[in-house]
Amino acid sequence: MKVPFSYLDRQFADLDRFLNAIAGVVRKGDFTLGGELTEFERRFAALCGMPHAIGVASGTDALILSMRLLGIGPGDEVITTPMTFIATVGAIVATGATPVFVDSEDGFVIDPTLIEAAITPRTKAILPVHYTGNVADMPAIAEIARHRGLHVIEDGCQALLGSIDGKPVGAWGEAVAFSLHPLKNLNVWSDGGVVVTRSDDLAERLRLMRNHGLLNRDEIAVFGVNSRLDTVQAAVGNMLIGDTPALTARRVAIATRYDTAFAGLAPLVRVPVRRPGVYHVFHLYMVRTERRDEMLDWLNAQGIEAKVHYPIPLHLQPAAAGLGYVAGDFPVCERDCESILTLPAHPYLTNDEVSYTIEQVRAFCRGGA
Repeated sequence: MKVPFSYLDRQFADLDRFLNAIAGVVRKGDFTLGGELTEFERRFAALCGMPHAIGVASGTDALILSMRLLGIGPGDEVITTPMTFIATVGAIVATGATPVFVDSEDGFVIDPTLIEAAITPRTKAILPVHYTGNVADMPAIAEIARHRGLHVIEDGCQALLGSIDGKPVGAWGEAVAFSLHPLKNLNVWSDGGVVVTRSDDLAERLRLMRNHGLLNRDEIAVFGVNSRLDTVQAAVGNMLIGDTPALTARRVAIATRYDTAFAGLAPLVRVPVRRPGVYHVFHLYMVRTERRDEMLDWLNAQGIEAKVHYPIPLHLQPAAAGLGYVAGDFPVCERDCESILTLPAHPYLTNDEVSYTIEQVRAFCRGGA
């Protein structure tokens, strides 16, 4: 049996349905800031339970623009985690600020107990990453930020619909960035991103900044950039957004099956701690395994497209050499990068495919390799 990591061929099997939606945009010639985008932003904000959603060109731009408009720039420091995709840290660097890393806790997200020690007079913001769809301990982080007078920008690119005790991702900080990359939980056919915020002022400035600072065709309020979410992509998003809660629930159900099945496999396979009250949306389903490379090869040989996200932590990447970190600085992150394995857990898997994946993980643990 083949168990694919990507689901795009299944999701878009009824291709004509989506092409018809795009054809409507083409017939109108309404390619930039069109009606479909306005509708998508309204629906996205409602999905998040927040007043404003602003479509931009990518999740990375969503982070960059949010930080820039909150006054973060050269000479500032932004605290984040090395346990993330490069875009998070690249966005900080793109503002001119310096990323300052803090190690992660058992659930692959930033450890709030270590944040205070990383704060300096140059610290301007905390940028927690809701990695894998897990939600960082935002009540603790928000309290630190309030006490220290720091901004909070959430990287929610993997955590749409994630929450803590019913309070959604994005509700603690000034802004939250989401990605619409083709493999995200709500996706489009290219890059795309959304900033969600409670702030009327920030929302207004984001809408200006993403569109060259234009008040209208002839008047320019500020020097902005070109970072609009394409109307064509918004049309695709509108076809999918209504399914997002049900697809997310399916991800959670698959992850719950995995958690239950793997609970007895420690220490060879260890399931991360699931914090009470967290609605973890499982963009990625990761376990730790003492024999990661062997298990990866075994599963791939059985037709299961398992992956590693990511084998080299960001603070040890060549791009980060100038930050001055060395091996041993973030032991939890470094240990995880040597042991984590990602299993297919997307909502288009069949029950048989999930069962087969479980069977093959168990077979490996019984010595099948």
